[in-house]
Formats: sequence, structure tokens, C-alpha cells
Amino acid sequence: MNDATTPAPARPVLDVWCELQCPDCHAALADVRALRERYGDRLDVRLRHFPLAKHKHAYAAAQAAEEALAQGQGWPYVEAVLARTEELAARGEKLLLEVAGELGLDAEELDTALVDGRHLLIVDADEAEGKAIGVTGTPTYVIGGERLDGGKSQEGLRARIEEIADRLLAGQD
Repeated sequence: MNDATTPAPARPVLDVWCELQCPDCHAALADVRALRERYGDRLDVRLRHFPLAKHKHAYAAAQAAEEALAQGQGWPYVEAVLARTEELAARGEKLLLEVAGELGLDAEELDTALVDGRHLLIVDADEAEGKAIGVTGTPTYVIGGERLDGGKSQEGLRARIEEIADRLLAGQD
């Protein structure tokens, strides 16, 4: 039976539990970028927020990333902030607004989003889900039901993620 309304199979998902002030997430940025480039739209790479209490500006950065996503520049914003984790520690929300302006986002709207808390529920839900599945630090990756902790070392993680992604994609054929 040929049913043209049958939906395409869902793409495999790689959840990246991340914190934008985290030096380990900064170090993992090259791997995340490489995975996004290698798989393109065949793998859904999702940023999940897990702000750590030890980083003063992480919660605001997570909210700012959600506003950047709402404005169509989620990943470019995340990458730009992660590239400047030390500066974020020193400058806080000023840096978040500056990055928004550099990317052509509406920085005033981003500032308003930080004040009115419109993205708090998303950040809180991500954090709660992360805790529920055992995330304790960042970066942590979840793909194909497997949790990989990158907070101690990134060594070998990209290869393991690629192995799982390739297996999941092969299963769709």
C-alpha cells in the first residue's frame, strides 16, 4: 500500500546538555560544530540548558540563547557566547547584549526577555529533565538512549557519538 501521507521517519536526536559559561562546553564547541557539519539535517542536534550554580551568568545566558533562537539565530548566538566564556564570567549580561548586537539580533528585545523572564520555563524544564536523567555536569550528550559525560574529558566522545548516530541513521534505511 502506498500512502503518500505517511510521515518520514523522525531524525535521530543528539541532546547537548550545555552551560554557556562552562569552560568544558567551550572546549567541546569544536566537536559539536563538527557533528552539526557532518550530519546536517539528518541529525537533530538540540541544545539543552543545564546552568550550573557556580557560574553566576549561566542562567541569564541560557535565557538569552532562547531569545536568540526565537529571533532565528540560536546556534550562532550559542557559539559566539561559548567562544567567550571567560569574558562572560567578567562582563555578564553586558556581553550577552553585545553578542546579540554583533549578530544583528534585536538586543533591546533580548534585554527585555531577560527582564520579563519569558524563557524561564524552558530553561527550568531543561534543567529538571537533565537532573531526572542523571546529568550532573556539562557538557553531557544523550543520543540513542545513551548518556555520555563530557565534563571530565572530551576524548573519544565525538567518535562514540558518530558511531551511535551512524547506527541510528542506518536503521532508518
